[in-house]
Amino acid sequence: MSAAATRRLTTAQALVRFLAAQYTERDGVRHRLIAGTWGIFGHGNVAGLGQALVEYREAMPYHQGRNEQAMVHAAVGHARHLNRLSAQAVTTSIGPGATNLVTGAALATINRLPVLLLPGDYFASHAADPLLQQLEHPVEADVSVNDALRPVSRYFDRITRPEALLASALQAMRVLSDPSETGAVTLALPQDVQAEAYDWPEEFFADRVWRVRRPAPDPVELAEAVRAVRAAARPLIVAGGGVHHSEAEAALKALVDATGIPVASTQAGKGALRHDHPADLGGIGHTGTSVSDALARTADLVIGVGTRYSDFTTASGTLFQHPGVRFLNLNITAFDAHKLAAATLVCDARSGLAALADALAGHRVDAAYETEYRTGKTRWEETVAEAFRADDDSAVPTQTQVLGALDAVVGDEDVVINAAGSLPGDLHKLWRARSPRQYHLEYGYSCMGYEIPAALGVQQAAAPDTPVWALVGDGTYLMNPTEIVTAVQENLPVKLVLVQNHGYASIGGLSESVGAERFGTDYRHRVGDGSFTGAPLPVDLAANAASLGMDVLRAKTVRELREALSTARAATRPTCVYVETVPPSAALPAQAWWDVPVAEVSAREAATEARAAYEQAVADRRRHL
Repeated sequence: MSAAATRRLTTAQALVRFLAAQYTERDGVRHRLIAGTWGIFGHGNVAGLGQALVEYREAMPYHQGRNEQAMVHAAVGHARHLNRLSAQAVTTSIGPGATNLVTGAALATINRLPVLLLPGDYFASHAADPLLQQLEHPVEADVSVNDALRPVSRYFDRITRPEALLASALQAMRVLSDPSETGAVTLALPQDVQAEAYDWPEEFFADRVWRVRRPAPDPVELAEAVRAVRAAARPLIVAGGGVHHSEAEAALKALVDATGIPVASTQAGKGALRHDHPADLGGIGHTGTSVSDALARTADLVIGVGTRYSDFTTASGTLFQHPGVRFLNLNITAFDAHKLAAATLVCDARSGLAALADALAGHRVDAAYETEYRTGKTRWEETVAEAFRADDDSAVPTQTQVLGALDAVVGDEDVVINAAGSLPGDLHKLWRARSPRQYHLEYGYSCMGYEIPAALGVQQAAAPDTPVWALVGDGTYLMNPTEIVTAVQENLPVKLVLVQNHGYASIGGLSESVGAERFGTDYRHRVGDGSFTGAPLPVDLAANAASLGMDVLRAKTVRELREALSTARAATRPTCVYVETVPPSAALPAQAWWDVPVAEVSAREAATEARAAYEQAVADRRRHL
């Protein structure tokens, strides 16, 4: 018997060759599982993965980043746009390069989005202890800074011998491609092991397909779900991100068209129905619409589809107030399906919705209920039109008028990206989503600095002529603008809408509501009493964006803003639209509560008043058991 064929490669070379041969397949469509690798090189990975990536650059595309956290955000944006069927890898050196991954890893895992992290690590042989940037632990010699990635990773391993990669790489691909398990996956790579040679079995490098299943609902669970829906007088669907990940939008529409059940959306689920569908009620929860939240308060059956029920969705447990409300959760992950003591359909969203539609044939909600929510939808659409309208084209725009101007410019194919600040609330209430992938809000981690790098990942994943917009406030911009340089280098024509409102507008409003009096939330000079209430800081963020290589369009009025947005949409290179806004005359209030505990005792009147309001609101919280 002849010996099995082998190939002598370094561990890093073997890993790159292996990753280049991995694929996902769903519904007969195949994707590269690891479509490319982002990297910043240092002594912990330059001689290992760095050398491997240049040796196999035709098999594994490489993207040069500027900040390790931002590289993860770009990879996450890429994965989300491709419905988790394709991911990217991120490699860093040891030390700060590795620890900079932690925030991005947490974001990926919280949002159930795949990314492969390949940080360098200390010498497995301990031949050079302590090496530059190594964390020395006095009683645990096998601890490194990469252990900070364990709690935010869905799978973690440290590859201390070349042959250990054989099993671990397969486990990593299994987790990345499994919709019920996916998130950040970390393979920590000691720098000496990266460069060590080994005789690898040839079959390790063969093309491998990871089939993404669409599990059907259990018949008993399906029968129970059908009984619950038929018995409900006021059912409400809460569409989460799982609808998009499963490409279940058409199945959801078919169910809604047949039954008349209305749909409210989480931040991740918005766009599950097109905004002008008569049953689409818009966002739900603390940043939801008035019609969604009104129906949520009176719903007797809440049907969650692909949602994990964050506190923004449930209004911190105060939203669903019907005395007999029950929950039915359709989710591919049992952990999420069982939340709120729900009846469960643990299955793929598209398979489950199609099965529900078939089993509910002939069932439809009462006509009066349809009339009620359609009337509420019409009233809210009038609210949206009022928020978007600008009666004076020569005036400085409000933030909602900025969204109105953008709404008038985009087409169905455009993608709008946001994550943090005051914009998510306005977008969730007001944005008219035209297609499943247009509304791209990262609100699981609500990470400032996500938007610009995520736009790069989306632009890479989308058709080349897709307009991709990153909407950021000045606070978010200052957190992480560095990947503008990458956009210029890669010639990715992302569009940046940079809104200057001189501070943390969202947290400023929250601070005022909880008795903290907007302290430390404005970008202004410090004055004698220690507050930041002086003149606005003399920063020029537009000039900064231009210095990083972007084309910049400054808009001072509503008219100039519309013109700038139209120009940016047609641009073929990275372009920034910079606009300074004024506060709206009447900001859209929250339609539901959010629990941020207020100081129980204080000598300041603002905090005392806020505590009284808090105690009144928290009394409405329910435990759904």
